[in-house]
Amino acid sequence: MGCEMSQILSVSNDTNTNLASGGGQQRIAFIKAGWHSDIVDQSLAGFRRELEALGQSSDRIDVFTVPGAYEIPLQAKRLAKTGDYGIVVAAAFVVDGGIYRHEFVADAVVSGMMQVQLETEVPVLSVVLTPKTFQESAEQIAFFTEHFVTKGAEAARACVATLENQRALAS
Repeated sequence: MGCEMSQILSVSNDTNTNLASGGGQQRIAFIKAGWHSDIVDQSLAGFRRELEALGQSSDRIDVFTVPGAYEIPLQAKRLAKTGDYGIVVAAAFVVDGGIYRHEFVADAVVSGMMQVQLETEVPVLSVVLTPKTFQESAEQIAFFTEHFVTKGAEAARACVATLENQRALAS
């Protein structure tokens, strides 16, 4: 589990133009929580595959790892404020650890992400999943691992549609 606040895994700015300048493919910030990374990382895999299937380059994704879900809203806000990203996608797995009620964390994260997009006008998409129950059994790990692939693919489709809508509004 990586605990670095920002870890860029791929950068290729020279082949992409800014939406505000009239077109091209904007960069995508993908934030993923390091907690349960074996499961959460599958959302990025599904996102990349679906983006490519939609004819979009996955080279435009910059990946950032934060320790847990709670750190996502601030990282999203800082990335959105750079002006470098047309959209931010965030993925995390918030489960009941038995010590605190995970609903409070999930609510804070999702509400924070909504606030970020309203304040910055940069869309923030959520792949933050909060199952009612999760047991670290082979069956549940396999189920949620595959579910994150699916949710990553759904986020890629939403990402493309949202960026197209943003482009149309800018015209």
